[in-house]
Amino acid sequence: MDKSTFGRLLRQARQRSLLTLESLADASGVSVRAISDMERGRSLPRQATLAELLDALELDEDERRRLLQATSSARRTRRQVPQQLPPDLAVFRGRAETLAAVGDLGERVAAGGGHGGHGGHVVVSAIGGMAGVGKTTLAVHWAHQVADRFPDGQLYVNLRGFEDSAPLDPGEALGGFLSALGVPSGDIPPGTEERAAVFRERTGSLRLIVVLDNARDAEQVRPLLPGSAGCLTITTSRNQLSGLAAREGATLVGLDVWSREEAVAGLAARVGEERCAAEPAAAARLAGLCGHLPLAVAVVGAQLSAAPHLPLRAAVHELEASRLDALSADDRRGDVRAVFSWSYRALSPGTACFFRQLSLHPGPAASAEAAASLAGVPMAEARRCLRELTGASLLSRDADGRYVLHDLVRAYAAELRAREEDDRHGAETRLLDYLRHNAAAAARVLDTRPEPEPAGPPPPGVVRVAIEDRADALDWYRQEEATVMAALTSLDDPRLLRRRTDLTADWVGYFSFTGRWAEEVSTKRAALAAALALDDPAAISVNCASLARALAETGQADEADEQVRLMLGQLDRLAPAQRAATERSIGWVRGRQGRHAEALHHARRALAIYRTLPERNEVARELNAVGWYLALLGEYREAIAMCEEALPILQDNGNLRNEAATWDSIGYALHRLGDLDAAVVNYRRSLKLYGEVLDGYNQAEVLDHLASAQLELGDAAAARAGWTRAADLLAETGSPRAAAMRAKARAVGVRPDADR
Repeated sequence: MDKSTFGRLLRQARQRSLLTLESLADASGVSVRAISDMERGRSLPRQATLAELLDALELDEDERRRLLQATSSARRTRRQVPQQLPPDLAVFRGRAETLAAVGDLGERVAAGGGHGGHGGHVVVSAIGGMAGVGKTTLAVHWAHQVADRFPDGQLYVNLRGFEDSAPLDPGEALGGFLSALGVPSGDIPPGTEERAAVFRERTGSLRLIVVLDNARDAEQVRPLLPGSAGCLTITTSRNQLSGLAAREGATLVGLDVWSREEAVAGLAARVGEERCAAEPAAAARLAGLCGHLPLAVAVVGAQLSAAPHLPLRAAVHELEASRLDALSADDRRGDVRAVFSWSYRALSPGTACFFRQLSLHPGPAASAEAAASLAGVPMAEARRCLRELTGASLLSRDADGRYVLHDLVRAYAAELRAREEDDRHGAETRLLDYLRHNAAAAARVLDTRPEPEPAGPPPPGVVRVAIEDRADALDWYRQEEATVMAALTSLDDPRLLRRRTDLTADWVGYFSFTGRWAEEVSTKRAALAAALALDDPAAISVNCASLARALAETGQADEADEQVRLMLGQLDRLAPAQRAATERSIGWVRGRQGRHAEALHHARRALAIYRTLPERNEVARELNAVGWYLALLGEYREAIAMCEEALPILQDNGNLRNEAATWDSIGYALHRLGDLDAAVVNYRRSLKLYGEVLDGYNQAEVLDHLASAQLELGDAAAARAGWTRAADLLAETGSPRAAAMRAKARAVGVRPDADR
């Protein structure tokens, strides 16, 4: 699809909703010109803009998905220029002196001048001050003002330095930046230092704006600094970040609450100039009750906009009457809480409950589906509540259209939830079930598990997302990845330990597919900690196996010894089937460590247990594992015998994937015995079956073996093509081994006619 296809679908949706361009602009807050450009195929919306349009059109889920898929498809056809900035506020007011102070810095960077210590680029940090003072709003507004001077795009990340959840790890932020810059997942290294080096190299010749929002300290920021004098970095934090000034030459910009005049102007931007001019004293009093804090002014302004005929003096009276008795009248935080209470009382009962439950979301931003699951309401009701909360300025939206609670608002909502004694356990349970059940559906679509088991329908109140293809699956995983990471570390109710141990099982395939091994290591460590707290031997073994696999994939196979030790310690506590699976996992780890004799020992132990159990498929699967390790140890005849015993069982059960693995093992043994023609026949059988089950990763493994045999047979062109195809498949699955396959292809040589 292209931009014109998206534009046609948008126009059709608007016409079905009986909206003119002007009425859609009024309902969405998107300008008439912008909507017109989209409908004519001249532009695509940002994620947040698209979300506003879809909400205003009030489309059903099928129509929403069709438009989302159209814009995603159109974006994939364009050169990858990141545009991650949240939307700018049309009602931005004030800060003239601050903007003038930083304007010269931006001009110099845009002109390629540079300033300061880190690679000659400017770092504007400590756009700092108290919560709600407008640091993010200022940073985003400034970035939008100068964005056209930085043609390589904008990167944005909320570092979560001052939220209930743990601060964002710089390595995770770098992973997102590198993906946004088009770095293939297989080329993104696992470690923070290595990712920082790739980021500096990638940005060395670019002209970018990088906004690092809500930083905890300078150490969190330093790995995220780009490597070009043409990049402008804007950092916000409640801390001063003087270390960046000392070492990186950052310019520090302090931010206080608005002046009286700025606060009144900010209120007027939201409720109308004429309204404030008609009651200047009341407007000034409202600004004062807000403590001149921009966030509070925005909330009051949103409420007054929803009541256009309410006199400002009446609003003053209501706001003064709602002041909490527990707080003194001259306490700025008390004033802000009073503002929130006034806004909260204006919510419908359902939205008020929804707002309280939303405070439990552990991540930096909530999807509509996650929010609906927390509250236990249908999607249509959730979208209505989200629109009401956004309209009241109790929520904002990020560049991807997700919903963000300012931390002051979150704290207030949490107070209300505790006071109302809402069901916290039920809400958190639904959120974890939402993350698990939809991950299971996404994993089945990605086809990353050998024998996926149906997860069954989610419990009542948990949203099921429509995931129809790999693009849908990957989009959902990306949308909720930060939520999963936060949920594993911050949802500490002991009653949730079981769900936390199970949560990451269906995320393994996503991390493998995208090469996000460092993220898998982090999540599996958290899941393993929960399993250890439960002292559940089966959960410990399963999470140890996954963690060991991720460590091995990142070249840290030696570090997997601790996981092997833990698994060995559980063996006597496991049921036979679980013990066999654990022996199999230990064998796999030892195989990846190159300790093939130990791998064979554990595979034989697993096979002996499986032979006592009724499930013949597992016997056949482990026969192949034993055969493979025998082949690696040079026992080729015995290896073939083991695999030939497995084949009829696998064929009877229709187990194509493991049958494919077995043909590959036989081919490998024949290859080493010197029967190259027979080896090629078996490799091709394996390749065909892996293709039928869409297993690209293992197709690449077989192509590697096949290419080696073809090269020995003298067919260099076929070998080169096989290794090239293997590299492409591994790159698609995010495997770091793609580079090795390309090196093998290059080593074969270049065809004489390659340059013709």
